[in-house]
Amino acid sequence: MTGAVLDVAGLEALVRALARRGRTVVGPTVRGDAIVLAELGSAAELPYGWGVELEAGRYRLRRRADRMAFAHSAGPQSWKYFLHPERVRQWTADRAQDGTVTVTEEPDAPPSYAFLGVRPCDLSAIAVQDGVLIGGPHVDDTYRRRRTGAFLVVVECVEPGATCFCVSMGTGPGAHGSWDLALTELHDERGHRFWARSGSAAGEEVLAELPSTPADEATVAAAGGSVERAAGRMGRTMPEVDLRRMLRDTLEAERWNDVAARCLTCGNCTMVCPTCYCTTTEDVTDLTGDHAERWRRWDVCYDLDFSYLTGGVVRRTGHSRYRQWLTHKLGTWHDQFGSSGCVGCGRCIVWCPVGIDITEEAHALHAESPAGGGEDGAGS
Repeated sequence: MTGAVLDVAGLEALVRALARRGRTVVGPTVRGDAIVLAELGSAAELPYGWGVELEAGRYRLRRRADRMAFAHSAGPQSWKYFLHPERVRQWTADRAQDGTVTVTEEPDAPPSYAFLGVRPCDLSAIAVQDGVLIGGPHVDDTYRRRRTGAFLVVVECVEPGATCFCVSMGTGPGAHGSWDLALTELHDERGHRFWARSGSAAGEEVLAELPSTPADEATVAAAGGSVERAAGRMGRTMPEVDLRRMLRDTLEAERWNDVAARCLTCGNCTMVCPTCYCTTTEDVTDLTGDHAERWRRWDVCYDLDFSYLTGGVVRRTGHSRYRQWLTHKLGTWHDQFGSSGCVGCGRCIVWCPVGIDITEEAHALHAESPAGGGEDGAGS
């Protein structure tokens, strides 16, 4: 697909074209000391000239020498904040003076979203949550209403961060899957521009309205080369093994004790993870007892009561709860949903307050496994 070339003015025209269609445009912007996802009124609000420095337990903004808008890695938020909100009121109940109770289901009329700047890893994460929340027999209506018709503008990654490992997970840095428009940003001697191509009828319609020039071979080649070079500059890797089998073979590995001694069981990794989906419900009342509400909110498998069953808690230790999270994310997720639950975005590494690194733990577990040379095997 040849596509077209947009300049910075074309990016502004894209935001206006989406807004004319009644879309709420959400994209990256600088707020405080981070690049966050927020509603955009103009493309001028994009983080032009900003990059990030990432390491385990560390996130810092930095000024770039150029004016690139999307040359930064994943921030603390993912698109699940908009598709699978952190807190949703489900219904309210009111008791009248005569004792009758009226229960009112909470109306949910979400905006028509346009997501601008979706990273390929996050595009894969949306596909993972699609499979979990609307792809099976039990459909999450809140997610379905927000996801249906959302317009996705994916931006290929040309500058991965130190904690990125999308190549290991097969989710980037190039765009894969279903999207409406794809952009690849270039900033070189020929100027600041975006190679754009459509992936749907809606995307083709929008692209046709934008001021652009035909994509030339040099631009297409430069864009492809930028993405290819990014693939070779990943900051992290996963072991090149069958992770499901490796985790199955290391359930009693000594490494679990090592990580349990460091893990705070705070659940930060699940909060920032773009695929974690667990929720719980809570009921609240006012002081009179005449008004009650039911809310659904995110829950975390690190919480002590998460595995509570009649008679007590199943996973009493941080050791068991961390092991549950990691083995599900990289292993048994395949058995449930046919894919990995990890897309290689690296957020869990960056936002862990003690710097636990999922890739480091996977390599350490592999070293203890029979295939990796552990005491039960001869190595490879």
